[in-house]
Amino acid sequence: MVENISADRLREQKDDFVIIDVREPDEIPNRSIEGSINIPLGLAIRNVRQGKLDHLKGRKIVCHCSAGYRGNIAAEELCKCGFQAANLEGGFEAWKKLNNTG
Repeated sequence: MVENISADRLREQKDDFVIIDVREPDEIPNRSIEGSINIPLGLAIRNVRQGKLDHLKGRKIVCHCSAGYRGNIAAEELCKCGFQAANLEGGFEAWKKLNNTG
């Protein structure tokens, strides 16, 4: 089971994480967590399996989508491949609510 982290914790420790936004590009215009990397879920899974994200091994990663489902899938896949990954509980919606953005 993948660890979930709260939007509060992410905000407090944001600089400690690589944030991967697994939403599709049309979901994010002007609505993203500053500093996040957008890699849609399908591409993220392929990149992990092909070793294209190996440069992130050893770093703490948080995955997120809109509400948490796809972020959890991405985090699970990363963990299976030896990454230290968590899911943002409640996804971007939780982040937006906490930070009054978007």
